[in-house]
Amino acid sequence: MNILVTGAKGFIGQNLIAELKNRGYHDIFEFDKNTDPILLEDFCKNADFVFHLAGVNRPLDQSEFMEGNFGFTSELLNNLKKYKNTCPIMLSSSIQAELNNPYGESKKAGEELLFKYSEETGSKVLIYRFPNVFGKWSRPNYNSAVATFCHNITRGLPIQVNDPNVMMNLVYIDDVVDELILAMNSKEHKVGNYCEVETQHRIRLGDIVDLLYSFKKSRDDKFIPNLSDTFTKKLYSTYLSFLPEDQFSYELKMNVDSRGSFTEFLKTHDFGQVSVNVSKPGITKGNHWHHTKNEKFLVVSGQGVIRFRNINSEQVIEYHVSGEKLEVIDIPVGYTHNIENLGSNDLVTIMWANELLDVNHPDTYFLEV
Repeated sequence: MNILVTGAKGFIGQNLIAELKNRGYHDIFEFDKNTDPILLEDFCKNADFVFHLAGVNRPLDQSEFMEGNFGFTSELLNNLKKYKNTCPIMLSSSIQAELNNPYGESKKAGEELLFKYSEETGSKVLIYRFPNVFGKWSRPNYNSAVATFCHNITRGLPIQVNDPNVMMNLVYIDDVVDELILAMNSKEHKVGNYCEVETQHRIRLGDIVDLLYSFKKSRDDKFIPNLSDTFTKKLYSTYLSFLPEDQFSYELKMNVDSRGSFTEFLKTHDFGQVSVNVSKPGITKGNHWHHTKNEKFLVVSGQGVIRFRNINSEQVIEYHVSGEKLEVIDIPVGYTHNIENLGSNDLVTIMWANELLDVNHPDTYFLEV
């Protein structure tokens, strides 16, 4: 299948082309503003499906709206007509096509042109009035407020929020791409004369901003967001894609003493926390038990032994552990326990606890195994 994508270097275009290639579609005609215009005619002659994503969002002059969103659409359709190519065409429009502004009017004009073309030629047309699209590879100060906010917040720059109570309608780029590929295979979601992305999100602008600032803060407090919420998960992925390339890493606070170190890695409000424990050779750590707090230990480097004793028993249970064989050791409540480094190198253990440390109620009681 020959697939023509206009606006190939744009936000949606880049994501669509990447996923098309992932799914085995490699006969892709990529057309963008810097492509030799002569190629458009040949692309239109041989295309089996057209994704018409090219458009103008923020021109220097408002007249460019009509030129980019109507004029180029007309040129595209004329080339298809020239070769009697009646392949299906998908048009990227906007919810602003319903509004009286230069951008909306140009999008509406492009839609009407496509509907007329369909009547004349019998071609199948698929028009999507996208709301705000967010995700990786979007451009700040161009594609969406989310892109601008992510760019600025990751760089410590101010953002402008005129009304935090404004309700935003958003679609995530991966959901858009999934829908477009469905449309190419005649499985589009259609509502009346238009098509739409099935999964959409409606959320207050102020809530979006609060989430983005919480993502920034998570590098300090180590709390990861609630990723069970699908919108938060998508927004967090988008936020991380805007990190400056020299700021992918961030340091953790290591609590170091003569025995080794203990470092908190990740925290959650609902699923406890993950830490990294390093024990020096010959060192034993622990010798305590819990009422309700439970843990999982995973030794990833070194050799050691984890010992348990039910506090109502004299019997000691031992589990020998090693980075050579990864296995999770559950730490049940009511058992005092310790971990000893038996090797000549550091013993490195990943530790998960089902709850965060509460200094007022630590639920940790010293008792030798």
